[in-house]
Amino acid sequence: MNTSKLSLKSKILVAFGGLMLALALFFPLWRIDFEAPQYPEGLRMFIYPHKMGGDVQIINGLNHYIGMKTIHDDSFVELKILPYLIGGFSVFFFLTAFLGGKKALYTLTLVFILFGIASMIDFWHWEYQYGHELDPNAAIKVPGATYQPPLIGYKLLLNFGVLSLPDVGGIMLVIAGLVLVIAIMLENNLLNRFMGKKMMLILPFSAMFFLACVSSGPESITLNKDNCAYCKMTISDGRFGCEIITEKGRTYKFDDIECMFAYLKQNQSTPIQSHWVHNYLDKSNLIPAEKSYYVTTTTKAISSPMGGNTAAFKNKSDAESAASKYNTQVQTWEQIAASKK
Repeated sequence: MNTSKLSLKSKILVAFGGLMLALALFFPLWRIDFEAPQYPEGLRMFIYPHKMGGDVQIINGLNHYIGMKTIHDDSFVELKILPYLIGGFSVFFFLTAFLGGKKALYTLTLVFILFGIASMIDFWHWEYQYGHELDPNAAIKVPGATYQPPLIGYKLLLNFGVLSLPDVGGIMLVIAGLVLVIAIMLENNLLNRFMGKKMMLILPFSAMFFLACVSSGPESITLNKDNCAYCKMTISDGRFGCEIITEKGRTYKFDDIECMFAYLKQNQSTPIQSHWVHNYLDKSNLIPAEKSYYVTTTTKAISSPMGGNTAAFKNKSDAESAASKYNTQVQTWEQIAASKK
């Protein structure tokens, strides 16, 4: 048996890491969220391998008042070389998997870890420069104040809450590093001591499942804990719970479809990604509002918290049965939306 060669499992893991890196080129590596009362939707800046994205122009406008340098793609040489570095590492991963040498695996792991450390130091230095090197003639000057965002985590800067976190691409890079470590543990029989063979095969699929969870799907409504974003009352009757997700990924929950439409009316400039409603017959199941069927009663036969008395149903037959029972008609999402304007 050639002990200098990788096992098939390790080759698969390393190839999976290479795939993660290749995909990371198309997603943001990092994001920084800014929250303040004057921006209820918040602001968000994305750092891609090759560009800055999100609300960069608005953030630059705010930074102008405190004397911070404007943020432009051309200001960062990293954005010019990073795609090639990540792409090069992806090729290195695939070559290591194809050639199957242990020395290549160890070398790749060491270089990739150094790359990760250097990247975080460079990111911190970038944040330090922007947060400390301020224009002395700025309109807003707070003696002794600096505005360096957190490297990772939350920090309050003036009246802005700032949250800095890896995004999908950054998580993919972390996963690529982890599979290298797992492959080394596997080659040295360290992994078998902690988990069975089936678990080792499950790892790549678990990583893919984790990435799939970083999505913009609905967020469960916790009854008697979550508050309505419009009337501020605690959501207690799950039959009428509903929520919206904005294009920036923020979720707003409501105790009644009446409150949801009232909120939408007050925030017409906010782009909405999706609308969700609880199935009247299954109060824990959020369903797409546009594909649901609605029944409204003028009496309290269907009694919702804010008096709209509209119930949503997943199946048309259930809605027709309720409409027949209460002597009314089934409505579509378009009809309900038109009636609330």
